[in-house]
Amino acid sequence: MLWTLAWIRRFIAALDLVLFTLVMLVLALLPRSTLRRFYPTLFHAWCRCFVRALGVQIQLHQHQHRPLPKHYILIANHPSALEDVGIPAFFPVRSLAKHEVKAWFLVGKIAEAAGTLFVERDNKSSRLAAQTELIHAVNQGDNIALYPEGGCHGRHLAPRFHFGAFATSLATQTPIVPVFLQHEAQEIFEWRQGESLLQKIWAMMTSPNPVVHYHVFDPFIPQDYADKAHYCDAVYQQYIEWQARFLH
Repeated sequence: MLWTLAWIRRFIAALDLVLFTLVMLVLALLPRSTLRRFYPTLFHAWCRCFVRALGVQIQLHQHQHRPLPKHYILIANHPSALEDVGIPAFFPVRSLAKHEVKAWFLVGKIAEAAGTLFVERDNKSSRLAAQTELIHAVNQGDNIALYPEGGCHGRHLAPRFHFGAFATSLATQTPIVPVFLQHEAQEIFEWRQGESLLQKIWAMMTSPNPVVHYHVFDPFIPQDYADKAHYCDAVYQQYIEWQARFLH
């Protein structure tokens, strides 16, 4: 009986997502000047709807000792595909995503209309243009989210972080809010070779362990660092410590 009720709830959540997605796609046809007034707020609600439909249980752990700043740059490790909707479900941010996200079925159109920034990771001129866009967005008052590993690297951190978030923080004097992400069923959530978006969504929906932990810590202050290299290294070393702490 409980199993039946659980699947009824999942069906209702999935239907809710389908209807919400259709509304978002229709609204995405409006001019960008109009969308800016309301679409980002709807996008965050849509992301929460998406997480519910997946059946994922995101647990937010607030380790910080004081309230988060109103204006910030959010960074996180990138162990899976869930972050594309999981982070905006909890934080009012514009994300930096790989250029390929634009082509994702339905999701790409909604993400673009919501003001997501895109970058071709292997193209230097695209990376430089994205850096300029990030600085402009922050100076306009937007909170942004990006993943300094430069892509999904699974359970363990990449060998290093890229400088983009730290250069943007120094250029705009905006604090960085760090979030460490931990999936209890990491192998199911991370991208696998040759796996499509729909296959990944199904894998997350059918995961036997849907629990994901988002650990939020006190912000890093740009005034504490002389340059982006020292800034990046200090934050990376802190992530290494969190990795040892949370990934036993």
